Amino acid sequence: MDYAAIALEHKDVACTDIIVPRKTVVYETLVDPTLIKVSGERIKRQLFTRFGFIKPKSAPIELFSMKKYYEPYVVVRARYFLDYYRMNNYVVAVDNEVTEVILLKEKLRPKHSSSGGSIKLEAEERLEVEKKAFLMLDKNGQEVNLETLPSAPPEKNPEETIKKYEIEELPSDSDVDFVRKRLVQRPENISRIVTEVFEVSERLVIYAPRFELTYVNALNYKKKTVEFDGVTSKRIRDEKLHSKFVQAIKSFFKVTIKS
Repeated sequence: MDYAAIALEHKDVACTDIIVPRKTVVYETLVDPTLIKVSGERIKRQLFTRFGFIKPKSAPIELFSMKKYYEPYVVVRARYFLDYYRMNNYVVAVDNEVTEVILLKEKLRPKHSSSGGSIKLEAEERLEVEKKAFLMLDKNGQEVNLETLPSAPPEKNPEETIKKYEIEELPSDSDVDFVRKRLVQRPENISRIVTEVFEVSERLVIYAPRFELTYVNALNYKKKTVEFDGVTSKRIRDEKLHSKFVQAIKSFFKVTIKS
């Protein structure tokens, strides 16, 4: 059997896509904007601290602006299945005295060396690969922790909210493209494909309300912003940046103490 010819014939078999339509949900804003302002007033001096702990002297720090926006998150469940053949060689040891091996009516000539004789069998192996994923992605296609997004009742008319706040909707296939790149990976030594399926069974884009407050220091006119969750009223932090900052402060004090 000419396995090389079979490989060329079947290598470019198209993958079957099964993708459901994407749903859109806009979370209701459960926190009154006035309460967000109160929360901002409590921490506004912290925004202008130096080295993370030196607070500014008494100075008028005023609210410069407050805007409401919506942060998009995509929830997607996907599955990739591949049933395929790959080419492989089997080396079988035979006695040095053997000059010919007949296998499945095919005559094979063994190779001999000082360590013994052997025959090489060219064959195809059948394998199956299945990958599954349940992900939540941010607007940049980066995976985020599901626990960071609180639950809230959806707006009854999401289209009106999207229009009112001029929400920039995510590209229609951005979630599918991301999860496809993550799951769909054909082996390099593939010979021929029996079945290949990429399935997206759940797709949901959630627009979560956010409040961004900007404060200005009247002494130097510097501005700082802080964000709050419109569902829980909790301050939104960049945990990665916060972790790096804390680590930098610890390193600074270690060096200071040693010196």
